[in-house]
Amino acid sequence: MNTKNYFIYIATNKTNTVLYTGITNNLVKRIYQHKNKIVSSFSSKYNINKLVYYEVFQDVNDTIKREKQIKAGSSSNFFFLEPALICFSRLIVSFTSW
Repeated sequence: MNTKNYFIYIATNKTNTVLYTGITNNLVKRIYQHKNKIVSSFSSKYNINKLVYYEVFQDVNDTIKREKQIKAGSSSNFFFLEPALICFSRLIVSFTSW
């Protein structure tokens, strides 16, 4: 049985002044779209191009619930989400080197 993964992610711009929260079932493709401004949207307008955080889910409803939970908080709370944020530098390096 092949399970599908869904991702909640937070991305930002070069100067870390704007945060974008989204969900997708293909994280690598979605970040590529952000970096290359393939979709005309909020993220292209504000140059969202760095992945700074993500979580993996197997149920799309859990993913949507988590997205709403994150979006309900203030942006200052984004950086207190999970201890996994220690991995920021590795994530940023891997996605900014494309």
